[in-house]
Amino acid sequence: MNSVTQVKEKDIREDIAWAQINRDVLKSLERPRATYWLLFALCFAMFCVGVGCETYQYQRGLGVSAMNNPDMWGLYIATFIFWIGMSHSGTLLSAILHIIHADWRKPIYRFAEAMTTFSLLTAGLFVAVHLGRIWQIYYALPYPNERWVWPNFQSPLLWDAMAIFTYLSSSILFLYIGAIPDFAICRDNATGWRKNFYASLSLGWMGTDRQWRNFRVAYLVIACFLIPLAVSVHSIVASDFAMSQQPGWHITSFPPYFVAGALYSGCAAIITLFIMLRYIFRFEEYMTMPILDKTVRLTFAIAMVWTYLNLIEYSSVWYGADTVAKETLIQRATGPYAFWWWSMNFLGSVLPFTLLFKKLRANLTVMMIVSLLLNLGMWLERWMIVTPTFSHGYYPWTWDHTFFPSLIQWGIVFGSFGWFGMLFMLFCKLVPSVSMYEVKEMVYHRKLAQIPVREA
Repeated sequence: MNSVTQVKEKDIREDIAWAQINRDVLKSLERPRATYWLLFALCFAMFCVGVGCETYQYQRGLGVSAMNNPDMWGLYIATFIFWIGMSHSGTLLSAILHIIHADWRKPIYRFAEAMTTFSLLTAGLFVAVHLGRIWQIYYALPYPNERWVWPNFQSPLLWDAMAIFTYLSSSILFLYIGAIPDFAICRDNATGWRKNFYASLSLGWMGTDRQWRNFRVAYLVIACFLIPLAVSVHSIVASDFAMSQQPGWHITSFPPYFVAGALYSGCAAIITLFIMLRYIFRFEEYMTMPILDKTVRLTFAIAMVWTYLNLIEYSSVWYGADTVAKETLIQRATGPYAFWWWSMNFLGSVLPFTLLFKKLRANLTVMMIVSLLLNLGMWLERWMIVTPTFSHGYYPWTWDHTFFPSLIQWGIVFGSFGWFGMLFMLFCKLVPSVSMYEVKEMVYHRKLAQIPVREA
């Protein structure tokens, strides 16, 4: 090591209180604000509402959900697509930003990856709920084919099951490997059962050169693997629709349209969780306004891509030869679902223009409200894909049918948000939601760039 480098590193060690980063993050595992417990109680109450509605539906049958021919999917499949979509931004953006060495991802990627895992776990609930007979979920698993449960390997439903299981397991592995150095820090600072808990998770991490080399390679390999996997998963979900003959679904732009919508809703959710964690755990020094500004700009760019693909969908239907699909589009805009269709377009395509104003981007209250409204628009988009098509299909006898979900369906959807929030809050209480070792690296590199080079 030459003398110039020694001088630089000496200045950095004097300037940065490395232990302060550990103290701030570890404190979030022990003493969050009282708001944490209020939010956890609210999420638990929402989850109990969902459990009660599902229990009632289980006892009485799917008839209480008001789903019937032709509307056989209702809110369950629409919300399933919503949660699958939300899961994509966390791990996908973390992997991409890691590969391109974007330092601003480091304080926020941990909770974004956790959002991916819990969104997938929430989406899986709707597969069982939609079956009605929950015990038959066994037949939805991609079990070896000697039982002939999956006789048609050309079905997108099989692709769904295999892709989602692969993405879930890979996302959990990506999240866990990235947290091993932080588990070691928690182990060294914990007592009692927490020490044993973090010791088992840290896998004997001691921070040796060999461990760091293997860690970097493994993390990079998984990141490279996850990017095409994440894109393929939601493209496969889009194939459930695009490969059917339903009017308005048989469109070749559906796969990129679904991927853009997934990134859109995920980025909006990252903004919401960013603001919540910044306040609840006192992370103002780590989840800074410049990082929020970059995330908001990225959300606006993805919103414009989604708007463009949305207009392509409308144009391909309007100028296409499928008159029934065109009638379905007109029915969305002028029929009983017109209010929700126009609301979806306003929230998804017009509201994002508020993100162009710097003063609004710097207002946490405004950004919180806007991010929630953006995700409301994305949820309405999924519902507008499913319900109007079933209510105005190829058969004229369906045209007089207007479907509106029952209170049971609304209660189960409501409970799913409580389930997600409860899991996420538990995660933030047990696992550092800010990566300590990567924040230290980020601070080190920035300070190293700022210190003037002087001769020893």
